[in-house]
Amino acid sequence: MTEPGGPTPLALHGQLSRIWGTPPGLGRLSAVNHTTMGKRFMVTAFVFFAIGGMLAMAIRAQIATSSSAFVGPDVYNQLFTMHGTVMMFLFAIPMFEGLAIYLLPKLLGARDMAFPRLTAYGYWCYLFGGSIIIGAMLAGVAPDSGWFMYTPLSSETYSPGINADIWLLGITFVEISALSAAIEIVVSVLKLRAPGMSIERMPIMAWYLLVTAFMMLFGFPPLILGSILLELERAFDLPFFDPTRGGDPLLWQHLFWLFGHPEVYIIFLPAAGAISTMVPVFARVPLVGYRAIVAAIVAMAFLSFGLWVHHMFTVGIPHLALAFFSAASGLVAIPTGVQIFAWIATLARGTQQVGRPRLDVPMLYLGGFLVVFVMGGLTGVMLAMVPFNVQVHDTHFVVAHLHYVLVGGFVFPMMAAAYFWLPHITGRIADHRLSVTAFWLIFGGFHLTFFIMHLTGLRGMPRRVDTYSPLAQWDWMNLLSSVGGFIMTMGFALFVIDLVVQVRFGRRFRRNPWGATTLDWAMPTPATAYGFASLPRMGARADQVVPEKLGPALARGDGYLGFTRHGWMETLGVNALTGAPEQVVVLPRSTFLPLWSGLATGAFVLCLLAKAYALALLPLAVVVALFLAWTRTTGARADTGPLPIGHGEQAPPHWEAARPPSWWAMVLTLAADGTLFASLLFGAMFLWLVAPGWPPPDGATPDSMPLALAWVLLVMGSLGGRLAVRALVAGGSPRAALILAALAQASAGLVLLLTAASIQDRTQHALGALGFVFLVYAALHALVGLILALHGLWRQASGHLSPVRSLDLRLGRLWHDYAAAAGTIALGAVAVLGHAVDAGQ
Repeated sequence: MTEPGGPTPLALHGQLSRIWGTPPGLGRLSAVNHTTMGKRFMVTAFVFFAIGGMLAMAIRAQIATSSSAFVGPDVYNQLFTMHGTVMMFLFAIPMFEGLAIYLLPKLLGARDMAFPRLTAYGYWCYLFGGSIIIGAMLAGVAPDSGWFMYTPLSSETYSPGINADIWLLGITFVEISALSAAIEIVVSVLKLRAPGMSIERMPIMAWYLLVTAFMMLFGFPPLILGSILLELERAFDLPFFDPTRGGDPLLWQHLFWLFGHPEVYIIFLPAAGAISTMVPVFARVPLVGYRAIVAAIVAMAFLSFGLWVHHMFTVGIPHLALAFFSAASGLVAIPTGVQIFAWIATLARGTQQVGRPRLDVPMLYLGGFLVVFVMGGLTGVMLAMVPFNVQVHDTHFVVAHLHYVLVGGFVFPMMAAAYFWLPHITGRIADHRLSVTAFWLIFGGFHLTFFIMHLTGLRGMPRRVDTYSPLAQWDWMNLLSSVGGFIMTMGFALFVIDLVVQVRFGRRFRRNPWGATTLDWAMPTPATAYGFASLPRMGARADQVVPEKLGPALARGDGYLGFTRHGWMETLGVNALTGAPEQVVVLPRSTFLPLWSGLATGAFVLCLLAKAYALALLPLAVVVALFLAWTRTTGARADTGPLPIGHGEQAPPHWEAARPPSWWAMVLTLAADGTLFASLLFGAMFLWLVAPGWPPPDGATPDSMPLALAWVLLVMGSLGGRLAVRALVAGGSPRAALILAALAQASAGLVLLLTAASIQDRTQHALGALGFVFLVYAALHALVGLILALHGLWRQASGHLSPVRSLDLRLGRLWHDYAAAAGTIALGAVAVLGHAVDAGQ
């Protein structure tokens, strides 16, 4: 709270703008502010959406008539592969990330996300990774095995060249952005909220984004692992998916759909959160069933991870498993229905209490969502039934269902969200002269395109065929579908024109044109770089405020942190459950480091694509050096102690707090890492139990002595990390313990790499390949532990550590402990695999 005689609102605005603002000119590339980065994500995602739409039109032009010669089969394979890849990986997920990055601090009453530089790095990885994929298409070497990359079609034998490698490495590059955003969102929602905003007072959108981010943390690692294993098979002939050498192509399908089915709900839930935010505004009453909706989205998240076999009903799954997954697929309709009925109940209550809802343009798109998504849900229930699924598997019926769910469940709500929040971004509101026409073109064109595809599917038209015989009598239906596709494209073009007109010529407004009751409308529009001039204290649910009253008070500095200090970019960290203030989080200023880190990561990926593996070590070393440089200006060289935060309260800076955001980020990173490792264990078990040729009749297994030595060294590394923290907190020097940890981790990494290299039959059978991967996994974690130990020594020598400033060593301890635990399991798995060889002999 500003003290008597403190800065005026205008002076406070100027001080905060100078601290939080982004430099002009090329300095804009150094931006890390969440408002700027969120807009960049959304604009870039829309550009990729336009590219994916043009690819879709090329597909529809090819199959509009039988025996078409618009493009050849090779180009057609690239078209449908790139269309699915662009829409799923380069549009849907990044668009939701952009909306979350832009909105979350505003909804939560904070000034930024927890890790602004991580946000910027994620954006550059997304942009460069997507550019590599699009560039490959322009060069004629785009992926052509389908956006699902099924083996053995995508193996080196059937897909020579770099087409498949571009998908595997490019998508993994892009997923760095997704995992970065997931960690950012979880930590921001749990720790960076307005004081007093307990977890049950969070806006409903925050719940949706929190659950979605957790799903990304546990849903993306299986696909990352599958991509790594397939790239290892293509590059180094490690036979994970080759049935003639102990592999199994179905392992790829399991790993892919462990990601792929949660992906559908990862796309839907943020859009549903936007719906739950907008419907109460236009109904003019609070959301009905807040707690029921929270329970429903949590249940949906759990159920979504048990449905992956829903996509594999025809591969030979045992009948009991088919029954289980069919029932689970039907069960997921319950939490979906809870949300839909809550929205309908909110509209009904509003009609009863205050009259009919405001039928503005966002409500028009929400109505379109309701029609399209419910139809997609009904066909989803049909596909959950095994007999029907077998009949229409891999036909256009499935394509139609997928588009009804994804376009209905994501695109229509996001278009409503665009009209709803664009005034917040631009400070202008449109007269909507083109928007109604655009809606009806999109809505009508969509149904003409995809409803008919249900019919072609039921009449047997398979997916992914570039031509068909006129005897099939599908011509008139496909021609109508293609006409509908072009009508829909005209609607999207009008939508873009309408948004551009609004941005350039829209009418200015003062505050909150929709009469919303969320915190995002309690700040100036367009949003300032710092968001809130002071942070509110929440005594009620965060979607039941009066922005017109709260906004001016916050602009006067009447809340928390209504002042500037040392030129710091400050926001508050709170208790994850109660919302009580715990720490002052000092955020980093604008910097080019994320851009350079993204470029170095892109160079590393390009070296891998060029098979220049030795050269790839150079950009990898640069990436590591740049990441370490991120910490050069963080923390302090002297104990600060509690700082005033306003209202007579104090809190320590985050580097002196027990559980700062970076501690939570490390825990979440290890959780995602552990999910990848669990997926590797699942793959080993699957191959052992299902793949042909197990156990192999012979094969060399690692000697037990190096494995035992490596285990001892990993445990010593963990012990060194723990002793270092204990010594520092007790007021002593952690130097000896850190040296112990560094030597132990370096020795463990060396022993593990040498042992992995000694497995001679790693290209002869999947068992040897698995042993090799387990050992390399443990070795890489030991080497990262070495880097963290050396980093701790540097931080100690530079004066950044003290008994209360022990964060760097506590983060290292978490990693050392995980490396020891995961390494123990990995070495145990290698020993068990070796026993399988001995038993086979």
